[in-house]
Amino acid sequence: MSKTIVVVGATGNLGGKIIDALLANGAIVKAIVRLTTDQHKINLLSAKGVVVCKVDMSNVAHIAQHCMGAHCVVSALAGLRETIIDTQKKVLDAAVAAKVPRFIPSDYSSDFTNLVNGENRNLDLRREFHNYLNKAPIQATTIFNGPFMDLLTTDMPLILTKQKRILCWGNANQIIEFTTTYNVAEFTAQVALDEATPRYLRIAGDTLSCADFVQLLTQLTGTPYKLFRPGGIGLLNFMIKLTRFFSPSTNELYPAWQGMQYMRDMMEGRIIFEPYANTNYPNIKWTSVKEFLIAEKVNLK
Repeated sequence: MSKTIVVVGATGNLGGKIIDALLANGAIVKAIVRLTTDQHKINLLSAKGVVVCKVDMSNVAHIAQHCMGAHCVVSALAGLRETIIDTQKKVLDAAVAAKVPRFIPSDYSSDFTNLVNGENRNLDLRREFHNYLNKAPIQATTIFNGPFMDLLTTDMPLILTKQKRILCWGNANQIIEFTTTYNVAEFTAQVALDEATPRYLRIAGDTLSCADFVQLLTQLTGTPYKLFRPGGIGLLNFMIKLTRFFSPSTNELYPAWQGMQYMRDMMEGRIIFEPYANTNYPNIKWTSVKEFLIAEKVNLK
């Protein structure tokens, strides 16, 4: 019999990919969406065979009603305190009330268990939610996947293509993890359909240092790349504080200083990298950074 998986945050980028991966694995998928969700987005989900449930996200009993009989609730919510703490708590409470055996929180990030509290706002919110989650009578599994590889060609200022430089703060040989959103979605779907998984699972589509990026981009473009090292972690921390002082926005999900916090965490050397669970589901083909950049045609020769 097919398992029923409930996805919250289904209309987002990652949530949509998780749904596609679940459907590809034969799951019955329910998508819990807000009452105000755009009808076009609902129609797109329904066309795929997803059971879409418009729910009052402030009403635990209403959410629980649509979680009944599910094998796992998967959260792919994105936002700040109102979403990651307040709404996600209600979703968790609803899953417990509906006696759903398993829950996957919306983490999908670098492993923040060894990071300094108070140094990364978005990850601090997830850590705070974990304090609540760990007391709940439900089997939870967090997926740590490092930065999304997709950011290398969008919002992450690591590859400076115009300058032919790789931005590096601190140690040029510090390993950084990267995983595509497609691979994260595939892995999440497999975890959701599994019978039992540990509290934490770590995956990485690829691991490279800034020095590795220099070699890779030089190889792919035929143009010599070099490191751009404006300073060490101490200087970056000072710049974060300065930037946050002059733009202390609390409503933006990714203001400039938040992106800088992520960059610092990637390069500071506190993140735990192993063991990886990539081999847990052998049918997943992991995309390397090289394969991703070639597919994205990043200034290739």
